[in-house]
Amino acid sequence: ETMVRVMLLYDNEEVGSVSNPGAESRFSESVLRTIDGLQQAEFERAMSNSFHMSWDVAHYVHPNYPDKHEDALKPKMHQGPVIKYNANQRYSTNATSAAIVRRIAEKSSIPVQEFAVKNDSPCGSTVGPLLSSRLGVLSVDLGVGALSMHSIRETSSIQDVTYGAQLMGSFICKPLPVVKTV
Repeated sequence: ETMVRVMLLYDNEEVGSVSNPGAESRFSESVLRTIDGLQQAEFERAMSNSFHMSWDVAHYVHPNYPDKHEDALKPKMHQGPVIKYNANQRYSTNATSAAIVRRIAEKSSIPVQEFAVKNDSPCGSTVGPLLSSRLGVLSVDLGVGALSMHSIRETSSIQDVTYGAQLMGSFICKPLPVVKTV
């Protein structure tokens, strides 16, 4: 087995990830460097051959505010996890990383949706761009949908949580050589 699987869970993400245990700290890189004791060039090569899934939540299209979403990218409840895009790079997804996720989902019969906030609307971010730029790793931002995110009545779908867990499991437990074939 030549693949090392790592799951990193962070604290302080909602306040900017700038803390000792946050994603913007050196913690992730330190952990990854100590796994195999790689030298600098080996580590750089390993990162360039790696794939990172950044999981958070995603906005379902709200029935009262459908105009906040791009017309063809309006995630709905019970229809799978969401690949998140942003033209201003607030998410780490690009065409290659999205294609990899779609291939994994397709091979596992898991539905996926896509989301992009309109360019004229503000958008939060995730740890995806932080880690992708810091480590030089190909990355995708994904989320399980939420209706009325950050409100007192935030709502999600158990089916979408299940699909999200299945997608993660397909990537972690049954790795496909998709990074090399896309």
